[in-house]
Amino acid sequence: MVFPKIPWSIHVVKVDRARADLRFHTTLGGGEVMGMGIVTDQLKALPAELGAPLAAINGDFYEKSKGYPGRPRDLQIRNGEVLTHPAGHACFWIDAEGNPKMTNIYSKFRVIWPDGSSTPFGLNVERTNGTAVVYSAALGSSTLTQGGTEYVLEGSPGLEWLPLRMGKTYEALVRQVIVAGDAALDRQTLVLSISPDLAASVPTLKPGATLKLVLESAPALSDVEVAIGGGPELVKDGQVMSWKGWIHVPHPRTALGWNKDHIFLVEVDGRQLDVSLGMTFSELADFLLKLGCENAMNLDGGGSATLWAFGTVRNSPSEGQERPAPNGLVVVKKNSRQATK
Repeated sequence: MVFPKIPWSIHVVKVDRARADLRFHTTLGGGEVMGMGIVTDQLKALPAELGAPLAAINGDFYEKSKGYPGRPRDLQIRNGEVLTHPAGHACFWIDAEGNPKMTNIYSKFRVIWPDGSSTPFGLNVERTNGTAVVYSAALGSSTLTQGGTEYVLEGSPGLEWLPLRMGKTYEALVRQVIVAGDAALDRQTLVLSISPDLAASVPTLKPGATLKLVLESAPALSDVEVAIGGGPELVKDGQVMSWKGWIHVPHPRTALGWNKDHIFLVEVDGRQLDVSLGMTFSELADFLLKLGCENAMNLDGGGSATLWAFGTVRNSPSEGQERPAPNGLVVVKKNSRQATK
């Protein structure tokens, strides 16, 4: 839709929540691993068995650490697998009953050591001083760390193991201890990496020892198959939110919203005087409310703002072409056999 007087150019995809053949999935910028990639390429890497992609938008903001480009800023769950830990920003997810949800999510991820003590850990993030991080193959081929103590973990025989899922506790067996850093990653193992300054205050383990990894959050997200970070919240329970400290200037925007009948994917072009100025958060929230959204959340905007539908990018990116993003949210159509599962 176009509002020529302002001007605004807005693209909306309306998804019927009653359609049993439609599903939401998240994608990664690097296809199967983290990285930066345009939405069009992310969709090319979508496994065919998930269904045919119909529409997609860019997703979360991204970490700007030199060693970990393309790491989403907050929680991402893809096909039930937890890829990144929640970091306290607003997140969107679909619960086990198929209901869209939104709130700030906080991590309670922790290692429980053999002596019963515990240590918080991050997931697939840069390991900084005083921290523990668990790395999976979703990061890439290795942990990219330097020094510290790294425990290569495998599942305890007969117990549930990978992929990691929210709300689960996993018992792991230490296969190998590495002290040089940059441990290799594969689909059968995890690596628990302890920074050098933290190592002296946590138990020291040898191969054969067991520990537990707890993937809890507040609120709890058990059995969630899809989740993506973003923020801030724009509309909650039919009310426009306020944003203390945010600069209210128009920019390209990406957002998603919903009501009891539909989920909306929304992109607003901007920074193009002859096409579209963009929106402030207040303008975007007002538009989403008028669209019929009872709840809505902002995603990364600016040059990243992208809406893809039915085979092509439909919007006018502010940089003249798609800008790489760390992840995306896609609507797929499952075939009749898939839709019954």
